[in-house]
Formats: sequence, structure tokens, C-alpha cells
Amino acid sequence: MLADYILLSGEIQNMVFDNFKFNMSLFSLMCLLHFPNVFSNCELSKNPDKLVIAGGSLTEIVYELEEEKKLLAVDITSNFPKAAKELPSVGYVRALSTEGLLSLTPSLILGEQDMGPPLVLDQLELVGVDIRLIKDNFSSAGILSKVLCVSEIIGAEKATTSNVLKSLKLNIDQLERNIFLNNNQSKKILLILSFQGTSPIVAGKETSGHGFIRLLGAKNVMEDVRGWKPVSSEEILKKNPDYIFITKRGMSSFKNEESLGSHPSIKFTNAAKLNNVFSVDGMSMLGFGPRTIQTALEVSNKFLKK
Repeated sequence: MLADYILLSGEIQNMVFDNFKFNMSLFSLMCLLHFPNVFSNCELSKNPDKLVIAGGSLTEIVYELEEEKKLLAVDITSNFPKAAKELPSVGYVRALSTEGLLSLTPSLILGEQDMGPPLVLDQLELVGVDIRLIKDNFSSAGILSKVLCVSEIIGAEKATTSNVLKSLKLNIDQLERNIFLNNNQSKKILLILSFQGTSPIVAGKETSGHGFIRLLGAKNVMEDVRGWKPVSSEEILKKNPDYIFITKRGMSSFKNEESLGSHPSIKFTNAAKLNNVFSVDGMSMLGFGPRTIQTALEVSNKFLKK
């Protein structure tokens, strides 16, 4: 029976996890490790001790697993914990250099699914570097899966992995209770990444922003849009969100949240009128590492209570 569930993919797998309300045992979660088709190749690397990471969520997981001693370098999105910023940088996750990576002589490269460009990945494979791309489906189940996959690839201690999963599970359970108690399903959210001129760049479906709103159990008012897209003030007013969240980086051109609420593109929304405009650290909200669950819980506790 478990194998049948595990072989399900994409949205069906998400539905299975949702229906179980994450009340599966830790043993069942560990069993997922024996079915690598669920993830990118999660088999133990032959030599995980010279590790380069391209993707902030993966760096965060390695530190959570207390395996940071294996790190040679990280990309510029790996800004948490602070210690990660002291490591050599390989640049941006989507614009890596073959020469720069090979100069580090890594035995293993872990990357998020948007790692690239593809030519660099092809060149690294040609010279025999072990490269693993870790897929993401922007869900609580996806975060648990990433932790398990990374743990298996780098040979992390099982007891440490178990403790990380237990902590995440507690937060997921509390988050789901909040969704029910606060009636989050009725709340409409707009999530802004940044501004392009005067137009907000907002989270449509198939984005980490949409996934974060789903973690909160709320409705993404831009779910009929695909990807991160600029939208007009007329469209925003038509959707009329109850809450607006923006990344800290997106807030950089505004003095504070009140001044953002006065921006012509959102000032007539219910969110602005009720002072429900909030800024949140972008990587912790959208990175979909362990911090994303904690951030969703904090947002739920602080902003979405009845």
C-alpha cells in the first residue's frame, strides 16, 4: 500500500500527503528513502565530502543536518545561516561557471531545479562530477522530501535527520491547526516579489509564492496567472486582496509598510485600507527550505489570526 502511494507523482502525491494531514509516522517518512523515483536521484554519493551547493534551501538543509563541514562553496542565494556567507561563492544559481566550479575540485554538486545554465551542467557531467538536481513542488511535503533526499545523498546522521523531521512535523501540525482555527481558507492574499517600474511583480500559480500562500491555507488572488508577472492596479483592485505580503527586497524603495500601502497600485484594496500590508524576508518565505515552514507558522500566528 505504501509503495502504491509513493509511486504517485506531482499533484496526486501532494493530495495523498494532504489527505493524511501529515499524520504519517516518522518511520513511514524514512521508508520514502528506499523509493528514489519520488525524488531526483537520492542515492548516497560515492564521495559527499567535497560539496558545492547552488540553492539557498539546500544550504539551509545541510546546516540543519549539521553536515556543514562538507561544504566547499555555495551560491549567492545561500545567505542563511550567516556562517554560509563566509564560504567561497560560485555565483548565482542560474548563471554558474564551469571553470569556477571545477577550480574547487568538488566531488558532489547539489543544485535546486533551476541550477544552470544547461551547458554548464552538461560540461560538468562530461568530466564525471556527481551532480544532483533536487526538485521542488512548493509544499510542506516537498520540504520534507528535500530534507530526506539531501540527508541520503550526503550520508547525514540518521538521528539528526530524525530530529529535523520531527521539528518540521510539529510546525506543520500547528500550521494546519491554525488554518482551521483562523478560517484561512476564506482569506485572499496577494504576494509581491518586487516592482517593475510602478507595476508589482506578483506570484501566480506554479511559483514559490503561490506555494507559500497554499501553506497558509489561503487563496492566491492571482492564481489565474502563471509564473511571476507584472500586473496593473486595475487588476489588483478587481481581485481586492485581504492581505498583501511583499519581500523585504521588494520593500527597498519604500520607507515602510504604510508607505507601500499608499502606492497607487494597492491603496484602494481592502488589504491597504485595513493596514494588512506586511513585509517578510524573501528567502525564508520563498526558499522552501526548513525556514519556510517556520515562516509560514509565524505569519499565520502574527497576521492571520481572527
